[in-house]
Amino acid sequence: MVGSPNCSYPTKGSKEILDLSYNLLSGELPLSLPSNNIRKLDLSSNHFYGAIPSSFFHQASNLISFNVSNNTFTGYVPSSICLHSSPFLRILDFSSNEFSGNLAPGLGYCSELKVFQAGHNNLSGLLPEDIYNASKLEEIALPLNSLYGAISDKIVNLTNLAILDLYFNQLSGALPVNLGRLSKLKFVILDFNNLEGSLPISLMNCTNLLELHLGSNNLEGDISMLDFSRLSQLTKLDLRVNNFTGTIPVSLYSCRSLKAIGLSGNHLEGQIQAEILSLNSLSFLSLGYNRFTNVTGAMKILMSCKSLHTLSLAGTFEGEGMPSDDDMVDFDGFKNLRLLSLADSDFTGQIPLWLSKLKNLEILALYKNQITGPIPSWLGTLPRLFSLNLASNRISGEIPKQLCRLPRLVYEPTASQVDNYEFELPIFGGSVIANPRFEPHKLFLFFPAIDLSNNNISGDIPTEVGQLQLLRKLNLDSNNFFGVIPDQISNLKNLELLNLSKNHLSGTIPLSLVSLTFLKEFNVSYNNLQGPIPTGTQLQSFNASAFEGNPKLCGAPLANKCSRPNKGIDEDNKKNNKDMDNGLHQIPWFYISSVVLGFIVGFWGVCGSLIINKTWRYAYFRFIYNVQDRLYVMITVRINMIKRKP
Repeated sequence: MVGSPNCSYPTKGSKEILDLSYNLLSGELPLSLPSNNIRKLDLSSNHFYGAIPSSFFHQASNLISFNVSNNTFTGYVPSSICLHSSPFLRILDFSSNEFSGNLAPGLGYCSELKVFQAGHNNLSGLLPEDIYNASKLEEIALPLNSLYGAISDKIVNLTNLAILDLYFNQLSGALPVNLGRLSKLKFVILDFNNLEGSLPISLMNCTNLLELHLGSNNLEGDISMLDFSRLSQLTKLDLRVNNFTGTIPVSLYSCRSLKAIGLSGNHLEGQIQAEILSLNSLSFLSLGYNRFTNVTGAMKILMSCKSLHTLSLAGTFEGEGMPSDDDMVDFDGFKNLRLLSLADSDFTGQIPLWLSKLKNLEILALYKNQITGPIPSWLGTLPRLFSLNLASNRISGEIPKQLCRLPRLVYEPTASQVDNYEFELPIFGGSVIANPRFEPHKLFLFFPAIDLSNNNISGDIPTEVGQLQLLRKLNLDSNNFFGVIPDQISNLKNLELLNLSKNHLSGTIPLSLVSLTFLKEFNVSYNNLQGPIPTGTQLQSFNASAFEGNPKLCGAPLANKCSRPNKGIDEDNKKNNKDMDNGLHQIPWFYISSVVLGFIVGFWGVCGSLIINKTWRYAYFRFIYNVQDRLYVMITVRINMIKRKP
């Protein structure tokens, strides 16, 4: 097999291009390339492992492209490749492996190098200084590593650089003051580092800039002082989760190509201006966790952004009223909105009716507010809604049955309906990112979910909930639900999270819940449940805390063991026998009173006709005689049994 320790490449008649990518090849690389005729070597997306020997490139005098991405190579990135290989080497791709340690010097000797990629490894240390000698570099991509230190001012030597991607490292210090001298820059991706200071004014000279990603750093300064007007080609601006102050720069509205603006998680203030409507292509807008005011005015303006797909205003406009139907009386906007977040702002009021017009809405987040009133039944009519979060409000009333008929949670989409929509920027909720490696870009990565937790909702959990067969998360904890856990929940075969804790539910845990084989989280604690916990591979795997607060609940994983089945049966039998004894003492009176009552009630209804009809009269008295005879025998037997009983 190619790539095994003893493998060899044919030297006679070997081709200039050796492409073995996207196979199931494994093993370690041989000590060297067997031929100096190979110009392009692609071993990507296989199962190769081990270190790449430095001698591997001794016969690489004609190599111009080397790609070993998406394998499990270990050890150091072989920077020596530039000492032994062709002077024409242009592409090096070591990304998505398990390389570790520092990047050793040597890359500066690749005088023709244009692309250097080594992202998603375990690299550490500083960027080697000599990398800035490779003046023809057009792309440096080292994201998802542990590189630290500052970006050297020498980066301005890379005058051909178009892509600088150092996302998710530990880089610190200020951005180079003269970064704007790199006039060919198109993509600057430096999210999730520890960069400090203000944005260099020179950056506004990068007129070819398409995307600027500086989110989740410690950058600061008044961004309203920056002049974005020269960045006419800018399509994405992500400055989220920094320490910027000021207002939204008016000059930003001159960037008519903008599709995405991310400014959430800063200290911006002021109001949304109508000039934002000049951004006809704006699809993604995230302004949450700032200090903006006048949410109603903002919504009246933004609803006219016809291309808007994503709108997050969470954690800002704090304490204002939810834009009501009276405020939005002329509402006819947000035609293409897919995601709306007005969460975590202490908004007051009720869920407004104008939301019912958002026929393309798929994700609605209104959690952590002061919303009152009931859950409107029309929420269940939104044809594309599959994620609803109303948690931590003051919502009351019962769950409307219509909510259990959400089309996107009831019917499996056809192949043509599968939505591969990709957000312009990653989506995250608050100002702290739990796992930046996996922030979702694509819509299908979001859970189909209903979260109504921490409200004042009461009544039974509707049995119709079993219709939501595509649901993966159901969170109803910390409410006032009573009644039993509906057996129909077992129909939710895709359910991964079920939380019914801190309610007033009674009865037993339905045995059918053991069929929910995808459950990762389960909690029914602090209710009034009783009886044994159904045995099954899922329910027994959860911690005892998922069941605590139910004194009458027993069985694993609780320490409270259930009584032996035989003992329980014996006790039931004793109780039944006692009831039978009591009944036997009362049997004679029961039969006697029944006969008397039957005589009184039946006399006028029956006897009148018997007097008239002779045949009926003879048949009736024959029947009465037989009943009396049987009744006498039965009473006698029962009395004798009672007398013989000790």
